[in-house]
This record gives sequence, structure tokens and C-alpha cells, in this order.
Amino acid sequence: MTIRLLWLLLLCLFSGTTASLAALPVDAAARLQPWEKNPWYWQYQGKPVLLLGGSKDDNLFQIPDLTAHLDAMAAAGADYVRNTMSDRRDGGFEVYPFLQLENGKYDLTRWNDAYWKRFADFLRLTHERGIIVQIEVWDRFDYSMKNWPPHPYNPANNVNYTHEASGLAAAYPDHPGANRQPFFFTTPKQRHNPVVLAFQEKFVAEMLRHTLPYPHVLYCMDNETNGEEAWAVHWADFITTRAREAGVSVFLTEMWDDWNLEGEHHRRTFDHPERFAFVDISQNNHQKGQRHWDNFQWARTHLAGRPRPINTVKTYGADGNKFGHTNRDGLERWWRHLIGGAAAVRFHRPDSGLGFSAPAEAAVRAARKLESRIPAWDLVPAQDLLRARESNEAFLAARPGIAYALYFPDGGEVELNLQSMDGTFTVRWIDIQSGDWGPTAVLTAGSWVAVRPPAAGHWAAALTRD
Repeated sequence: MTIRLLWLLLLCLFSGTTASLAALPVDAAARLQPWEKNPWYWQYQGKPVLLLGGSKDDNLFQIPDLTAHLDAMAAAGADYVRNTMSDRRDGGFEVYPFLQLENGKYDLTRWNDAYWKRFADFLRLTHERGIIVQIEVWDRFDYSMKNWPPHPYNPANNVNYTHEASGLAAAYPDHPGANRQPFFFTTPKQRHNPVVLAFQEKFVAEMLRHTLPYPHVLYCMDNETNGEEAWAVHWADFITTRAREAGVSVFLTEMWDDWNLEGEHHRRTFDHPERFAFVDISQNNHQKGQRHWDNFQWARTHLAGRPRPINTVKTYGADGNKFGHTNRDGLERWWRHLIGGAAAVRFHRPDSGLGFSAPAEAAVRAARKLESRIPAWDLVPAQDLLRARESNEAFLAARPGIAYALYFPDGGEVELNLQSMDGTFTVRWIDIQSGDWGPTAVLTAGSWVAVRPPAAGHWAAALTRD
């Protein structure tokens, strides 16, 4: 038995659960990591994977019907979920990670076993189903507005520090984007608050004690932050160091709030591949139409010198939400990122996204059908091969001369450049709204060829050379 394996075995035993024992990563190559042959994509269990998902909650490990939800996703071909380590009681079933004493206050040095058992079960269940987990360690919404007054980290609610000693106030009513919460300034290169930082590090260490034995976990430092770079760097280095001590590799990112991917905040991850081995561009999903595609393609071009997987764990868009994004917006964004070269795409939870509703499930099934004909990692975005195209009318990824994947948001007609080749191509249409196969057609190469979906609505096409 290797030292690394022995360490992980002891880690599982001391965690109070044997659930992690089945996940001991005997072979490092089996762990999730950028694919060695095409680092724009992930590999898992030694094979390239395209990660597709949609789920109904952010802190998924806390939901009461977790097993049934994961089973439904796996049956449809979904293999990618988001999990914030959150505890805010949006649904009424969530619990805090700390032990609550008889006097009603919390002891931050002692754990609430129910919270960590839920987390351990979640890791085991997702691993058994081959579902990749992207964790967000800190969610700024947990510590501001209505969520801060009852929170255990609030000095009024714990026995470990006072308002004066911690520098934390009783209320932070502003939106967390205002950055008025000192909770996010505790690290040594910020305001250096060792009183609070000690408990923050204790929490992250406990999270890692559960996750590091598993091969299917990614780490994002924050949810849509616009905070200081030093905060993200501290937690990235903390997690990396703990993983190195355990003898395993981990892959990290940060999710910045700026909707413009060319913005300065995104350079903190884009330009530091030595720390952040993948990027998450979820906030691009506030963009619409052609701008959404162009913003994403700028990011791919910027990263081309050292390609890394690009994930989008939160695709916004669902009818009736407060932002005015519709079901159509959600489906378009998910598919544009998929065709545009994203390694992982997921629908955000309702009502900001489609979650794993019927349209989301159909989209996943449709994408798996497309993948069965043309693996995404064989293609590159290729809009230059289209003409007679209006803005946002059609999007193309191709392995020129061999295979082409087309997405039409709402019918239309474009011309595809097949000038420099002969022979024929088979076109298999896929109805994204139902997730079913559509008609089959044959195209003759040798010229610019008109391509038109069978009807209006969302369609994908797989063109393969005969």
C-alpha cells in the first residue's frame, strides 16, 4: 500500500464514515483532469468527457430527494452538477455545518453531523453515477442581507468570538456586490483577521477531508464574486497545499461577476493557469444573441496560448424570472456554449434557469445524440465556413472535410462551405425541444451548400462524410 493510499484510508476512517472508501483513487489517471490530447476538454476514468447538466438547487447536497434527482439526471445523460457549500434556509430543509448548543448559540469548533453526513452521501451518490461535482466554497449571498442575522458566523450567534474581537457587525443589509462584508477580507494579504480566518480555514479543511479522496470533484472559490484577488488566491493556495499533502491533484477556478469576459477581473484567472487550471465563464450568460457567442469566442482566443477547459456551471434563462430571461434565452445560451467549445455546460436552478425541467432534460438528450455522431473534442468553432447568415441565426463547429455540428436557435437557412471536397455528407437532424432524432438528409459536396432545419424552433444537425 502506498503512502498516499494509506493517508486517504486514514482520512476516510477519521471522517466518521466509510462512504469514501469506495472512491479511493488508486490510479491518478482515473481522476478528472484536463484531457492530455485536447486540454480544452476534460477526461475522466482515462477517457475524454463532455459534461452536461442541469439541477434544481445550488447547494444540491442538502435537498431531501437527492437520490431520485440524481437518478433522473443520470438516466438522461446528465453528468455535471453545481454544489455550493451553502446553508441558507431558502427551502426550509437546510442545516448549518456547526453544532447548535442548548442555549441556541453555535460552537464553531464543533460540527453538526447532519450537515456533513449529507455532504458525504452526496459525494458518494454522485461518484457512483459518474456525475461530476463543481463545488463553490464560498457564496457571498450566505453572509449578507437576510441570511447574515441568523448565521453561525455572526458573533451574536456563536460562543467563539464577539463583535469587537471579530470585527463583524450584526447586520450587512447591502447586496454582497457592495463588498461591505469583512468576512471576505480576513486573509493575511488583506485585512488579516486571524480570529475569523481560523474558523474559515477549519471549515474548508473539513470540506477537503471529505472531497480529496474522490476523483470527480472540481473547486471554484466563490459564486460570482467581484471581491479582491487576494481572497481568491488565499483559498486556491490553501486547497492546493492540502491536496498536495494528500498526494492528489485538484483543479481550481474562480467565478467573477463581470458580464464582459474581456474585463480586468477575468484576467485574474485567464492569465494565471499555474493556479487556475480551468475557467468558469458563467456570467457570460447574462449576454444575449450574437454578443453571447462573440464574448465567449474572445475568451477562447485569449486562452489559446495555453488551452484549458472552459466551464459554464450557471446558464441563466427561464420564463417568469425576475431578470426577464426566458426559456429561449436559456436554451440558446446553453447550446451556443456547447457548439462554441465549452467543456461543461449546466442549466442554472429555477427560477433563474431551467434546472432539470423538461426542456433542460430534452436539451441534454439532444446533445448526447449529437455527441454520439460527432464527439465535441474533435471539433473547433468554425463560423467562417458559413455564409448567407444573419446575426444569431446559426452556429457551427467543424472538423473540416470530416464532420460538422450545427445549431439553429430558431429555424432559418445558411450556406456551408463544402467547396474543396467531393462526395456526400449525411445530415442527421435532432429536435432540441423534444430531444428526439429528426429527419435524415444527404448533401452533395463541391460547392456552398444550403442547410435548412426541418422546421422553426431549436435544431441541431450532425453532418458526417459518407
